[in-house]
Amino acid sequence: MRAPAVLASSASCESVASIAITGGTITSAAAVDAGAFVAPAIPGAPSNSTAFAKLPPFCRVAATLRPSSDSDIKIEVWMPVSGWNGKFEGVGNGGWSGNIAYSSLAAQLARGYATASTDTGHAGSAVDGSFALGHPEKLVDFGFRAVHEMTVTAKAIVAAYYGRAPRLSYWNGCSSGGKQGLKEAQKFPADYDGIVAGAPANYWTHLMAGSIWIAQASLKDPASLIPPEKYAVVHKAVLDACDARDGVADGVIESPPACHFDPASIQCGAEDRADCLTAPQVETARHIYGPATNPRTHEKIFPGLAEGSELGWGGLAGARPLPIAVDHFKYVVFKDPNWDFKTFDFDKDVALADKVDGGLLNATDPHMEAFFGRGGKIVMYHGWSDQLISPQNSIDYYDSVEAARRGSRNAASGRNDIRLFMVPGMAHCAGGAGPNTFDALGALEQWVEQKKAPDEIPASQMTGGAVVRTRPLCPYPQTASYKGSGSTDDAASFVCRAQ
Repeated sequence: MRAPAVLASSASCESVASIAITGGTITSAAAVDAGAFVAPAIPGAPSNSTAFAKLPPFCRVAATLRPSSDSDIKIEVWMPVSGWNGKFEGVGNGGWSGNIAYSSLAAQLARGYATASTDTGHAGSAVDGSFALGHPEKLVDFGFRAVHEMTVTAKAIVAAYYGRAPRLSYWNGCSSGGKQGLKEAQKFPADYDGIVAGAPANYWTHLMAGSIWIAQASLKDPASLIPPEKYAVVHKAVLDACDARDGVADGVIESPPACHFDPASIQCGAEDRADCLTAPQVETARHIYGPATNPRTHEKIFPGLAEGSELGWGGLAGARPLPIAVDHFKYVVFKDPNWDFKTFDFDKDVALADKVDGGLLNATDPHMEAFFGRGGKIVMYHGWSDQLISPQNSIDYYDSVEAARRGSRNAASGRNDIRLFMVPGMAHCAGGAGPNTFDALGALEQWVEQKKAPDEIPASQMTGGAVVRTRPLCPYPQTASYKGSGSTDDAASFVCRAQ
């Protein structure tokens, strides 16, 4: 895009509206007083009014970008009136996106960042993919174009407002936002200097197939459905079998791959009871833990959920399949709003989904030499108790990047440029029984700006607003190992060691 003219340093926020941007229009630019922002109501999204009430004064700029004849990409750029840290941060979305991520903008503005978000080119619920039907350009916008266009435009607006360009640019997102970050590094390596990619939905087509795998196992036969009241029963059995394997019985499994729990250990006898699983329910549990596979070739399609995720099984194994996955096949792959998930063929239809995608939504390219070569760093994280995206998927992608590095003569990647932190007990992007409060962005900032690679990230478990436990998060493949003395609720009692 054409860089806008730099405004006078004393220019008001409102004067930003006069900036001309190629392929788009600035629709509003207004100063927002401290604590005065009220977010538009978004169905299913928390208001987070407390965070908004604490915001400093900022310049709020909205724009619409139209890189194609069917594009209608909404973006917002928030810039601190004073105290700007000199940096820019793009923030990610969840699911099918469809809205500006106001809470994420608020969090980063509060850290002194100029920050931006996009609805990725359509308006709607994060679980609604119907916008894609008959609109291939909008699907391209969702796939990668909206984030890139937002990034380029936002940095130009920031440069015009402050009279200087951001000295560094970061990306921060989880789930679809994690995928967006990896896609940026793969496709537009000059956009960002550092990327936080949490629980990335980067193997989109296979993630959607894996979700249907679990839904079919749970719903094709009514006898196979595990009722929600039994989730806690399975979870307790898993903890009884595996919690103490790491030397600490704390209600959290440090390394689920070391847990070899067989659901048949809690199988009912002749009578179905609330404290056990029937034989069909045992098979469903095995499908949840096990990978989705091609019935003909037996190749893995997508890994299963980890031991410890049981309390969240309702997301994929509940009374209906995950709407995000169903909509992908309805509106993107088969282009049939009446498509029935029970008809999915795990031999033919996964290959079809990959062919239709052609790399549009997937962000699985392990070759990021261009990004790493210019000093880019990536911090990935994933909760071991993630109930929506298998944590093994992040390990698989990380391993593929390592393999690509070893196979490239000129690669500067590997653990010098990308690190993965697996979070024991954490659910999808947040929550769970483990130490799920940590500052991945802070670790990335130190890595990029101070050349201090994160050998661990401090994490805490909060209850009622108070810290009740601290632990180090360790770079994969290391895990937090108890030293044998000291409080098991104190991070100082643990050290990162290879498994």
